[in-house]
Amino acid sequence: MDNTKTLETERLILRKFTIEDAEGMFNNWATDSETNKFLSWPLHNNVDETRTVISKWISNYENGSYNWIVETKDTREVIGSICEEGKSVKHKTISLGYCYGSKYWNKGYASEVLRRVIEYLLTEQDFYLVEANHRSSNPASGRVMEKAGMKYDGTLRERRINPDGTRADMIYYSITKNEL
Repeated sequence: MDNTKTLETERLILRKFTIEDAEGMFNNWATDSETNKFLSWPLHNNVDETRTVISKWISNYENGSYNWIVETKDTREVIGSICEEGKSVKHKTISLGYCYGSKYWNKGYASEVLRRVIEYLLTEQDFYLVEANHRSSNPASGRVMEKAGMKYDGTLRERRINPDGTRADMIYYSITKNEL
C-alpha cells in the first residue's frame, strides 16, 4: 500500500524519506534546539541515530503510513517533514504532525505543505477529517493551521509532557472534506 505519493507545491517537493536524507535531517532539524522545544522526541546525538529513525519510517511505508520529507525545489535542501500521527479508517480521520528546522520558519513553507497534504488526504484519499495540534507555547503553529484552512476545535489542558518535564496544554484544529 503506497500512501505517501510524491506531492508538489509551488516551491517544495514532498516525497518519501530515503536513507540518504539522514545527514540533511540531522543537520537541519533533528539537532535544532529551537525546533525541539515544540517536539516530543529528544535531539539526535549523531547521524546514525537519524539513520535508524529514518529506516523505521521507511519500513512503515509498507503498512500504508503517510510520512513525507520536504525539500525545496530550487536547492533540493531537505527542510522538514510532515506525517500522520494517528488515523482511524473506520471514522475516516487522520491526525498530522510536522516539524521544520528553525532557519526555515516564517517563510510560508509549513502552511504551503499543510494545505497540499490536506488537499491530498481529503480529495485523493478516503479521509473525511484532518486534524493537527500544537503546544500552547507555539502559537505560530496554530497560525500555520489557520492559514491552511483549519478551524480551532479546542484546548486539552496539560495533555503532553515537554522535553523539560513540564506539562503542556495542546490546542487542536481540524478541517473536513466539506470545508475544502
